[in-house]
Amino acid sequence: MKKTILITGTSSGIGKATVIEFAEKGWNVIATQRNPEKETDFNAYNNVKLYPLDVTNLNSIVTTIQAVKEAFGTIDVVVNNAGYGVDGAFEAMTDEIIEKQFNTNVFGLMRVTREAIKLMRPQGGGMIIQISSMGGKITFPLYSIYHATKFAVEGFTESLHYELAQFNIKLKLIEPGPIVTDFYGRSRQFVKPNDTDAYDSFITKFNDAAQNVMKDAEGPEVVAKTIYTAVTDGTNTMRYAVGKPGPMLLILRKILSDKLYFLMVRKSYKL
Repeated sequence: MKKTILITGTSSGIGKATVIEFAEKGWNVIATQRNPEKETDFNAYNNVKLYPLDVTNLNSIVTTIQAVKEAFGTIDVVVNNAGYGVDGAFEAMTDEIIEKQFNTNVFGLMRVTREAIKLMRPQGGGMIIQISSMGGKITFPLYSIYHATKFAVEGFTESLHYELAQFNIKLKLIEPGPIVTDFYGRSRQFVKPNDTDAYDSFITKFNDAAQNVMKDAEGPEVVAKTIYTAVTDGTNTMRYAVGKPGPMLLILRKILSDKLYFLMVRKSYKL
């Protein structure tokens, strides 16, 4: 019997690559998007079904999960991928920007997780994959509120796994490094003050260094393959780092003192 996976945020990047990865492996794939009527890339896959889902709208989540349950009977795996990144000077971040970032990356993920638990507990188990980031364990300049959301996802997931183990529900975290997606392109939301140029030099140095990093970045397919491994490896491993130089940086953060790590980051960005 085919297993069923539900993935949020599948219109591009990691989400889209993950849909294709699991579809080609023979799974029933529930690809969810805010506007699925615009999607055409999945037409070649008979085992991919599109559903509307907005993680900032609880009714949207409940309605779609209920519809999927009625159509497929069960959901074996949920992948919380929907999210985006805001970067820039915190001084210029409005309450609206901060709340929107948390509403998608944290509260949206929590909403989907809660509804997935309600489905998986009675059915005897399942797995929830949270797409975090290396930015949930380490930090870089100008990503303060994005890092805050991913640190929240890491702590939430790690704590939650204790209470869900008794129901045979596994929780896993995927921690991508720099990946070539719209995160750094049209989906990027950059914020800077309009009333001062005090940050301009700092921002220029940051952007130059970030562009150099992205020259060696891998595509979203490498993350999709790691998600497939996490789902199917049969282990209780919680964290999966992927996308160079992410795994190496996570190791360095563990072994270096704060002083040495901060010095390394400053030198990298020529700050």
